[in-house]
Amino acid sequence: MLEIIRSDSENKDFVNLVSLLDAGLAITDGEDHAFYDQFNKLNAIKYVVVAYQDSVPIGCGAIKAYDEGTMEVKRMFVKEEYRGKGIAGKILSELEKWARELGFQKCILETGTRQIEAIALYKKSKYSIIPNYGQYEGVENSLCFEKKL
Repeated sequence: MLEIIRSDSENKDFVNLVSLLDAGLAITDGEDHAFYDQFNKLNAIKYVVVAYQDSVPIGCGAIKAYDEGTMEVKRMFVKEEYRGKGIAGKILSELEKWARELGFQKCILETGTRQIEAIALYKKSKYSIIPNYGQYEGVENSLCFEKKL
């Protein structure tokens, strides 16, 4: 049975899943990994969800305030053997619900152009491509999205 719980960035299962995420990103990001990694520190993240399948942590995601009305989606990940089952969409949906409950009007996010599965997820979840924002402005391998909640 799939269960998605809300937590914070000190959740040990979240920290372990993010370690797996970062290991994968180090490969797909290649030379760009150090640049992206600097924007993915966990200490600024208060709102985390962890997905469990039969009590085993299998995926995660997080949101953090970007500005007064906007949450930024961060640290989305599902273990490889659980992909293709709609779990990432459920994690994203829970993050959006939480952002609405906190009074935010939209979510934004950045993903790498090499993250084909992530791009497909965000398009399927009705996110629209926007100009690169903030630290991603002018970054060729970044693709930014937004969704009004």
